[in-house]
Amino acid sequence: MSEPMKPAPVPAATPSPARVRTRHFQRAKEQGIKITGLTSYDMLTARIFDEAGIDFLLVGDSAGNTVLGFDTTLPVTVDELIPLTRAVAGAAKRAFVIADMPFGSYENGPEDALKTAFRFMKETGSQAVKLEGGERSHEQIRRIVSAGIPVMGHIGFTPQSEHGLGGHLIQGRGAALEQLLRDARAVQDAGAFAVVLEMVPADAAAKVTAELDIPTIGVGAGPHVSGQLLVWTDFAGLTTGRIPSFVKKYADLRGTLTDAVSTFRTEVADGVYPGEEHSYS
Repeated sequence: MSEPMKPAPVPAATPSPARVRTRHFQRAKEQGIKITGLTSYDMLTARIFDEAGIDFLLVGDSAGNTVLGFDTTLPVTVDELIPLTRAVAGAAKRAFVIADMPFGSYENGPEDALKTAFRFMKETGSQAVKLEGGERSHEQIRRIVSAGIPVMGHIGFTPQSEHGLGGHLIQGRGAALEQLLRDARAVQDAGAFAVVLEMVPADAAAKVTAELDIPTIGVGAGPHVSGQLLVWTDFAGLTTGRIPSFVKKYADLRGTLTDAVSTFRTEVADGVYPGEEHSYS
């Protein structure tokens, strides 16, 4: 009687890198592994997201809306983003930290763009920078990459150009798909290691992803991309007002905090807090 077949050995899980690098983005694209990203603007959230295994943290100019209280991202300055980026980079031990280059810090040309990138790399400890624009930002991306600084591109809807685009409008529909593809090729040809596709139809994003060798990161670009990025205050339920339809609400932190604050206020008013266990003898 033959011996029973032994079960095939289970392959060991691929170990998580000690620090995510640009090569891990490329490897994920080649192996079909989805990349995850969240915005972060402080040490506390950066540490939580990092420990949860998020691949990259973007210190976005969305801080203008979520931290600084502006209506748009346009007023945000390099000086305002540097301390936020430094806090995130100092807290993240595994995640790849990307500094967002704000409006006005790179549009004048490649040399101005490089100076901005130098500031972020030297003063914050981030591992890369991100800037908006495809063909129009081609030379800026190339110049920064030539200095040894990784660049993530950003095409489709570009928030810094919202007035020129006529508002928060979906990009890449119909004939505009050709421009989206040209922008994607320009970003890749300039040396970017990845590109964000924001607010583009899912089928258009799929075509861009299939054409490019570098990973595509979707922000409202459907499922057929290399990874996903969300503004953390949107997905956690802290943001009020207009929320993009592509955002899935994973928590209701606004409700949780409101309940906690209301309970605190009531307990203080009623003399419940602090109790004996919260007092020194």
